[in-house]
Amino acid sequence: MKKRALFLFGDGVEELELIAPVDLLRRAGAEVTMATMGEGIHVQSRGGIVFHADTSFAEIYINDFDIIVIPGGPGVIELRRKGLIVQALANFHRSGKPIAAICAATLLLKDAGILDGKKFTSHDSCWQELTTSIKDQAVVIDGDLITSQGAGTAVVFGLALVEKLCGREAAISVSRQIMV
Repeated sequence: MKKRALFLFGDGVEELELIAPVDLLRRAGAEVTMATMGEGIHVQSRGGIVFHADTSFAEIYINDFDIIVIPGGPGVIELRRKGLIVQALANFHRSGKPIAAICAATLLLKDAGILDGKKFTSHDSCWQELTTSIKDQAVVIDGDLITSQGAGTAVVFGLALVEKLCGREAAISVSRQIMV
């Protein structure tokens, strides 16, 4: 049975943090669903690219997925304000399944209480609020929590997701495909 990954994001998402991990997981054979946190299924990214998501958050049942991934970017500010994603993350976390965040999306994990007692990293713009963020590692894995620093670490982050969800051999295979 294919592993299922759910990407949750809204307007202002960082393009690389969304597309690179989605692409790598799909190369590994995972079923990936991209769901918007806003109205409809079209989202404008940080750089002005319009993405057509697979569905909206209102149309899914998150417990059907094996992992939730939250890409960052300036859109995280609005997601924090709305709060809906925070409750969903807290509920999913209680299931014991992995959760991953990159860049500023780590702030959503903080809001959901998921970072308590965990090692993690984030974008340097978040270090004042996330004072225990590990600053010298592109990706930090602590049990079922996977975090990464930003757009420049999106491929390494994506490969870590592949390994977590599909296994080490799949991560090696995908890594060879993209020549990393």
